[in-house]
Amino acid sequence: MKPKKIRTKKLQEQRRRQRLFLFKSLLVVVSAILIVYLIPRHNEFSYNYELNQPWRYGALLSSQKFNILMSDSAITHQRDSIVRHFSPYFLRDTNAKAYVVQAVKSIARKSDLDSRTVSVLISSLDSIYGHGIMSSGSRDSLLHSETERIRVVTNNIASLCETSATFTPKTAYQFVRAYLSERLGDDAVSGLSALNLDAIIAIDLTYDAAKNRSELEDELSSASSVMGFVSANEKIVDRGDIVTGEVFQKLRSYQRALESGNEQDSHSGEMFLLLGQSLLVLIILSLLVAYLSIYRTEYLEKRRCSVLLFSLVVIFFVAAALMVQHRFFHIFIMPCCMLPIIIRIFLDSRTAFTFHCATVILISLLLSNPYDFIILQMIAGLIAILDLRELTQRSQIIHAAVSIIIVYVLSYCAYQLATGTELKDIEPRSLAYFVINGVLLLFTYPLLWLIEKMFGFVSDVTLVELSNINHPLLRQLSEEAPGTFQHSLQVANLAADVAKRVNAKVQLVRTGALYHDIGKTDRPVFFTENQNGASPHKHMSSTKSAEVIIAHVRKGLELADKYGLPQAIKDFISTHHGLGKTKYFLVTYRNEHPDETVDESLFTYPGPNPQTKEEAILMMSDAVEAASRSLPEYTEDCISSLVERIVDGLVAEGFFRECPITFRDIHDSKDVFRNRLMNIYHTRISYPELQSPRKD
Repeated sequence: MKPKKIRTKKLQEQRRRQRLFLFKSLLVVVSAILIVYLIPRHNEFSYNYELNQPWRYGALLSSQKFNILMSDSAITHQRDSIVRHFSPYFLRDTNAKAYVVQAVKSIARKSDLDSRTVSVLISSLDSIYGHGIMSSGSRDSLLHSETERIRVVTNNIASLCETSATFTPKTAYQFVRAYLSERLGDDAVSGLSALNLDAIIAIDLTYDAAKNRSELEDELSSASSVMGFVSANEKIVDRGDIVTGEVFQKLRSYQRALESGNEQDSHSGEMFLLLGQSLLVLIILSLLVAYLSIYRTEYLEKRRCSVLLFSLVVIFFVAAALMVQHRFFHIFIMPCCMLPIIIRIFLDSRTAFTFHCATVILISLLLSNPYDFIILQMIAGLIAILDLRELTQRSQIIHAAVSIIIVYVLSYCAYQLATGTELKDIEPRSLAYFVINGVLLLFTYPLLWLIEKMFGFVSDVTLVELSNINHPLLRQLSEEAPGTFQHSLQVANLAADVAKRVNAKVQLVRTGALYHDIGKTDRPVFFTENQNGASPHKHMSSTKSAEVIIAHVRKGLELADKYGLPQAIKDFISTHHGLGKTKYFLVTYRNEHPDETVDESLFTYPGPNPQTKEEAILMMSDAVEAASRSLPEYTEDCISSLVERIVDGLVAEGFFRECPITFRDIHDSKDVFRNRLMNIYHTRISYPELQSPRKD
């Protein structure tokens, strides 16, 4: 049977480890998926800057080579200049001149003009058509737009021509008159009326709209919008520098380069980026699980603890991701210190700081310039943990929030000064963010209540409220079982002193001690501390008496359920006797039935044995306090002997095998019990009685 039991135990342990491994893996994988999904898959330019204002961040180095783009106004000015200096295209009609010359010769023959006049007239027409004739509307438009030159296309060959040198039909006629007048005199000009020359002159330059539109678009598109470039790893701007127009364009160009690069590399590099982000997040989360596995195994065994821890990490990361991506709040407004406060209140300081650091590092993956964020959050998180070691009053949250605001402001100013920013350049707006952060920390108090209800934790504030002796259950205990109530008060004081000495949760132990015997309100007279006179057990069998005594654990749990006590308090009720036995009635039964096999389960409490250090402290305190009432005398030797016997007996019976209490803790507990009992039962001096004077 023994080897079989060993194999069964090993198999159970193996299955337990497998379930624990699957649970840890599930925690890491689910958390990693949620976090990686929200990490941006591209380079974010999340800086805020203004023209002619100081740069509020650290030195910004370019991660890639990029061109410095012109400003919109410069590009507009450049386009206007191209349009203004564009030389439009005009098609030359080579037949127009020949038509006009032929018409002039034909009319001249009919009008009997001399050959010299005709020759001079044709010479003037050669000069006019050498420059070109266009419509008056086209020429006026060119002169109005200050177009100095045009391109004249003759037989698919373009040549430049001064706009001012071209003619309209009217100016061409005027040129001919002046030309004839200059060479032949005014008499020759009078003969032009017979030629009707103003009606004969034909336009030979026609505006080519399609060609002009195409060429202008080509020139505009080929115009460079780049005014220089910045090399990779080159400094763009440093903290405190004024964002001049040139720096402003560099920043704007860098932002566009990052966005353009994100679009181009969205497919090629996304897989590698996703792989790197996933590995980094998995490493951080795996280290958290490793920390719990090494230093806080009980948090993994109690699934609600580890679920709370990783839920807080994911929730705070999601909130930060939404703030960064949608930019509806500054990241400094994020109340990151709420996370270590919650963990410190429900669990412990080391775990609070470890998970706070991991969360801050994860959030920094969302930021382009995370250094100041990391430094400030680390310092503020430490202050939050140190300031809220115990939360027993609402005012402590306010005190902690004020302390954190002050530390934020001082640390931020110190960081700015250390990085070269002058005091006058520190933005008041950033300091206002820290004030808002502190105000948001005040919402930790209602959040604690929500977490208690969701995860079954109990905060010190709730414990303080439960330890009020006006609580209905405690008032009922004091009225119906006054002896048990006094016993509970003594146990609470003893247990609290021990918890303080061995660095356990003082308020939890104190409150658990007050409620550990509430089941005795059901039949208080059956318990020694409530009896006045004869005991009702004299008229009952040992098994029945044991049943009544053991039932106070079950009755206590029923009352705890009825009044909605937290699970942590119920655990004290069920474990304060563990799997111990009602020895008085067990021994009595054995004496009465020496020849029978005793069913010890009838005399055994339902348990379980203590699972935490606090539950072990309560068991020792309860046993020592109850036994101390039966001492014949309260000398130092008697008390020391009693404490040693009771505590060593509990250890020997194996009640503490399932809880993380050490031999050092037990040794310190004995010292506290001895000193405390000596103070309680110290010998008082006898006051002398006043003697009446003797009569002589």
